Amino acid sequence: MKNLKASLAVFFLFAVTGISFAKPAQPEMHSLEIGPQVSHIRYEEPDVMEEKGVMYGITGSYAYHNKFMLKLQGGYSLGQLDYKNSGTIDNIDNYMIELRGLGGYDIPVLKRTVLTPYIGLGYRYLNDDSSGMISSTGAHGYERESTYYYSPVGIEAVTQLNNGWSLGLTVEYDLFLEGKQKSRLSDVDARFSDLENDQHQGYGLRGSVRLRKKGRNVDFVMEPFIKYWDIDKSEESFITVSGSIWGYGWEPENNSTEFGIKLAAIF
Repeated sequence: MKNLKASLAVFFLFAVTGISFAKPAQPEMHSLEIGPQVSHIRYEEPDVMEEKGVMYGITGSYAYHNKFMLKLQGGYSLGQLDYKNSGTIDNIDNYMIELRGLGGYDIPVLKRTVLTPYIGLGYRYLNDDSSGMISSTGAHGYERESTYYYSPVGIEAVTQLNNGWSLGLTVEYDLFLEGKQKSRLSDVDARFSDLENDQHQGYGLRGSVRLRKKGRNVDFVMEPFIKYWDIDKSEESFITVSGSIWGYGWEPENNSTEFGIKLAAIF
């Protein structure tokens, strides 16, 4: 966390000292971006439980600009999170996959800034696996899978600075389309059925500040970001034991906040 705060401080120092405007520049027609990221994520079911920890990952994207913008993005991250309710479980393995396709339109404004409103489709998968683990109060853990389908709607603004620097800002609303939660209760007792719950209501928000330095052959990017999800209670589904209905379960209302920093090279 100290390294993350130090990187953010360096970023804002560059932003403040370099904000002398230069001539406008159109986005490159083709660009490929790849690099590592680190983030802290906190998942909460209010009055029920929370889970938090650090995730490490890699992201990549391909963008095409010719007045119209098309972009494909992907990311993979993993880490170990700590669980807390009436008991605790530490170092739970987690991994996340996210894929997005975006389309937009580049609008030059003020002679040095390009605005790009966009819309698209997104997929997010999170695996949280505490199977085989036992909490401090004796509760057994199990694997949980979370899948979201959503439509990102946002706008990006990029302003050219001096000496090959540019500063970007992105804000986005994520329209939640559908979700599915799978709780593998059979990890606790093989007689139990696995629980699947559909989710229909919720939303996401995200934003980032992007500092880019143009190089001779490769550009470099530093991008602090934040992502937030707020998802309503899921539909209810039956739980069976040895084939007989035992009860029913659902995914409670929940929210998650992830903030971090991405470093990347652009070719």
